[in-house]
Amino acid sequence: MSSTLERNDVPSKKKIFYPIENPLKQYLLKYDREMKLPLQYSDMLRFNLSTPLLDKNDKDTLWQTVYYDEGEMKELYPALKYIYSLMHASGRLDVMDHLSVSRIDYCSFGNSHPFRVRIINRLNDNYDHFYVKRADASRVYGLELEHILSPNRISYFTDDDTLIEEHIPGLPGDVFVNEYLDGVKFNQTRISKEFVKFNERCFVRLLGDMRSYNFVVDITPDIEGNQYRIRAIDFDQQSYEGKLRLYMPQFFKENNNLVFMGIDSINEKTMKQYQQEERSIISHRIKLGRYRLKDLYNASLTTELAPPEKTAALGKELADYHQNNLFLKITHMGKMVNSHIIVCMENKNL
Repeated sequence: MSSTLERNDVPSKKKIFYPIENPLKQYLLKYDREMKLPLQYSDMLRFNLSTPLLDKNDKDTLWQTVYYDEGEMKELYPALKYIYSLMHASGRLDVMDHLSVSRIDYCSFGNSHPFRVRIINRLNDNYDHFYVKRADASRVYGLELEHILSPNRISYFTDDDTLIEEHIPGLPGDVFVNEYLDGVKFNQTRISKEFVKFNERCFVRLLGDMRSYNFVVDITPDIEGNQYRIRAIDFDQQSYEGKLRLYMPQFFKENNNLVFMGIDSINEKTMKQYQQEERSIISHRIKLGRYRLKDLYNASLTTELAPPEKTAALGKELADYHQNNLFLKITHMGKMVNSHIIVCMENKNL
């Protein structure tokens, strides 16, 4: 097996957007994810000027800082501030009157074309961000699976075709891989262990395209060195692709430095131990969230999540991988994910 993806195994450049149908919307209402917002994604598109956003080294970030005329700002900025208060203070603007919108950035690169809103505390110049995106059923499905099955909680809201997502803090994975692995002293075994566990989480719930720029590394100081957690930040490729290796971060060349470090730091027996540990933890989370997962699964069956040809292709690869023809009979990606999770939890021989 190749250590990297073949040329025909790359993720789709243009992903189909699937609308949130009523059963999924009812699920979101039940779990306080769907609510009436004071603006829609389309309102954010009314900017009249944009300039490239550069990083600290004057390199183009592929984001554009956008500007609105005065009339638009009077409508947008209070609405954005209220959305931020919904995420952090149950909509109580009275405890956030010292906050203001500092900057709005737009990214035309990628699938969801997000806006990133920077909120600043005028009293101490501290800042935070959140994102306004086009809502997509498969992305929302991915956010929910992350919230239920991973060690991370996710805050987001939807309103018809608008999606509001919190900012997930951490060191960008590509920066960590390219700049920190060689130049900063850290416990290589700990980060290798976390990458193995992250790889397993993505594979079990079929989260694709986890190249280094689609995850962050959360570094937490501990009594004997740092602890590391890798967190996905892009859920566009949740169970969308037909190639199995696209759901395994270990095969992306952008992650090679982490893979090679893991080969040097841990042996195969230890790697399998970490994989089994992660599956056991996921199994525990499934038991705790079984009713919510069942509701999500039922809602997913009435919503398109991937093209039929990709579902069929993935079913063939999963049938071969697990030596289980069950996957050849599945025609819906929601059922594919559910069946894959069940088989992974039942399989004790990695």
